[in-house]
Amino acid sequence: MASQTRALVSAHWLADAIKDNVIGSGLRILDTSWYLAKTKRDAKAEFNQRHIPGASFFDIDECSDKDSAYDHMLPSACQFSEYVETLGIGNDTHVVVYDASDFGSFSAPRVWWMFRLFGHNSVSVLDGGMKNWLTEGKPHTAEYSQPTRREFKASVNQTWVKTYEDILKNIATKQVQVVDARSAGRFKGTEPEPRDDTKPGHFPGAINMPFTSFMDASGKELEPEGLSRLFREAGVDLEKPLWASCGSGVTACHIVLGAHLLGHPGVCVYDGSWSEWYKRATRELIISEGK
Repeated sequence: MASQTRALVSAHWLADAIKDNVIGSGLRILDTSWYLAKTKRDAKAEFNQRHIPGASFFDIDECSDKDSAYDHMLPSACQFSEYVETLGIGNDTHVVVYDASDFGSFSAPRVWWMFRLFGHNSVSVLDGGMKNWLTEGKPHTAEYSQPTRREFKASVNQTWVKTYEDILKNIATKQVQVVDARSAGRFKGTEPEPRDDTKPGHFPGAINMPFTSFMDASGKELEPEGLSRLFREAGVDLEKPLWASCGSGVTACHIVLGAHLLGHPGVCVYDGSWSEWYKRATRELIISEGK
């Protein structure tokens, strides 16, 4: 499939693929919707009511390290393989991911990154997500049929995953730029975190680039010129090493996707992100303008 390696595919392209009846072992669609508890949205229930025809549901919480003290941390390569096999995905499958957030894209870039992390580069994000899909009048359904299981062999690129210890060391060495994708208020410490056990703020040296700034009003990704301007105005040099963080490793992947679209693949993610940092760091390593 010619579009396999594109990081973004359009609603028009995917609708044509559905119309041409090519959804199957060679092309799988995943609804990767995930919401913070405070939104009171049930992603799986919404999927059961309405999704893109032929889609399966990818549960970020289910496909994770269940032994971790933190939310939806990365699974092992074996766990990832076993999970995606049940979704009818093999190593030769082109995977298209989307979510149904009001932003256009929220959690889909996380699953796009996960597939790439586990050695599967044939994965694309549906540009504009379900939001734009519906705006363009594309079809949706409540019907679902379980895909036939495929074999998938994952190989993880562990260098793309950063830890609390990596961030701690980098605060001292200042060798790598670290961008935080949370809202400006959460980053500054003036707006509350969505998790009751965590207060807002950021770690020393972090740069704020809210994930919402990567999309236009329709939910589609900015054009390359707009993305370049975003990074430039934030003072981020894409020619130098870059790591991404957020609340719990989900929206950080918008930074990865944005850099990838500009020809800079391989931005690393701090998987534990602020949820872990706040619980483990000493107070002098938590910067906040809030009270």
